[in-house]
Amino acid sequence: MNKPFVSLRPEITRSHALILMDWLEDERVTRYLSDSRSVSGFIAQAIDRTQMPILTHLFNQGGRFFMAYDRNDSPVGFVRLVKTGPDCEIVLVIGDHDTWGRRLGASTIREGLKLAFLDMRAETVIAKIHPDNTRSLKAFQRCGFLLKSETPTLQSLHMTSGRYLRLLREGVMAASADIYITEMDKARLQSLIEFEQGPALVDLEHEIERAIVVDPQQVAPDVVTMNSRVALQLDDEEKEVALVYPEDADERSGKLSVLSDVGAAILGYQEGDAIDWMVSDRTRHILIERVIYQPESSGHFHL
Repeated sequence: MNKPFVSLRPEITRSHALILMDWLEDERVTRYLSDSRSVSGFIAQAIDRTQMPILTHLFNQGGRFFMAYDRNDSPVGFVRLVKTGPDCEIVLVIGDHDTWGRRLGASTIREGLKLAFLDMRAETVIAKIHPDNTRSLKAFQRCGFLLKSETPTLQSLHMTSGRYLRLLREGVMAASADIYITEMDKARLQSLIEFEQGPALVDLEHEIERAIVVDPQQVAPDVVTMNSRVALQLDDEEKEVALVYPEDADERSGKLSVLSDVGAAILGYQEGDAIDWMVSDRTRHILIERVIYQPESSGHFHL
């Protein structure tokens, strides 16, 4: 679990706004942020003109704004996604300079791409970066962005939806272990995604797209497939759950929908795999201890 982990969360509170102002007053943070003064002024005005504890609606004017958190649930930066037609510009700042050098920037970029392509359905994501900002340039290039154009003061990088999906399937975008999905499960889950709604849909689609697809008769017996029963550890809590389709879900009986946070998290992993995942607005550590029952290994291919 030494790989960097970042989650993006849309809720912005007054305390978040104050943290953002502190970051934007740090010259190390704002050196290459062209609109840092206007952003800082906007935040100050937002705090002054409302006493509301939640400021999310103010930050989402003209785009979508997210706070970035590390695996300890500490805010480390922010992402802004601005969609114009089929294109989406990503603006990213890691404001906590004590975390610089830990590759949180690349993890944040990957989370931003997931939202831009799988939630906002952008065709192209664009990042505009000062050529002297070598740390950011390397992070975006490491994630697969390509140079589109450049001037002495600006490099424009881009990523297309097709390239994103290809890199995702090749494992370049993954920050965790390989996962496996049967051909039958993938087909059923893709049909499910077309008609369902819910906060876990983007994460589920991301996992399905990056999964290694296998024949149901060839899947390893310790892989979590649909309708498997699994013993897992959620932080310090031992749980036994079944991974089911939404119509069969019953949390009181331990039947978790694949559209739930934990359900989407465990799909495709193997015994011994450990995952950091956002569950109910906080980061949880999930360990797959044992696959108690897997339909495919028992010859139950109709489930």
